[in-house]
Amino acid sequence: MSAPPDDCLARNEWICGDYLSSRSEILADAVVQHLRLTGASLALGVAVAVPLALLARRRRWAAAPVLGVTTVLYTIPALAMFSLLLPVYGLSASLVVAGLVLYSLTLLVRNLLAGLDAVPDDIRRAARGLGYGPTRLLLAVELPLALPAAMAGLRIAAVSTVSLVTIGAIVGHGGLGNLIYSGMNTYFKAQVLTASVLCVLLAVAADLLLLGAQRLLTPWTRGQDR
Repeated sequence: MSAPPDDCLARNEWICGDYLSSRSEILADAVVQHLRLTGASLALGVAVAVPLALLARRRRWAAAPVLGVTTVLYTIPALAMFSLLLPVYGLSASLVVAGLVLYSLTLLVRNLLAGLDAVPDDIRRAARGLGYGPTRLLLAVELPLALPAAMAGLRIAAVSTVSLVTIGAIVGHGGLGNLIYSGMNTYFKAQVLTASVLCVLLAVAADLLLLGAQRLLTPWTRGQDR
């Protein structure tokens, strides 16, 4: 009987240090792509969500359609979403980003709108009494007070986006998802586990980073967490 291979790659083990050392460049490229797709999706999601939330706040008739459409978008399966966007973006990273932006809208819009609605009316009246116009009232009073709820939505959207980026592997732009997908096809255990763990770590890191940003931007809420 022949002796078993003396390295974990040849034995196809789940935990393998040789995989980390020999594939470090591939892993780094996948992480960078994952971060780029996540960052671009969240940035564009916020850029779209803020005007939609403000429209729903100022024009109450628009609230139901905005929330309804964004909720429906969130329920569309990823494969169907990418198929619908394929004629517009083709098999590109933009296809993945566009899909992730649409998925993030329901979380971002709903939480920002909830934060704006939670601003007490007496604070608005006091600000108007001090001469605050609509724009100054929004920027200096309403948005800062809505920030905790908005940041909570952004944190959820960030974790969700990190996870959903992996689905982009079906079009070749999935960051760590590319490694997970190819590893599952070839039953490459170390690749599947390593890429999956890195994806989880990115999600945790994103949540902690945004939590830290939230605490810095909303110091008046720190005492409420105790």
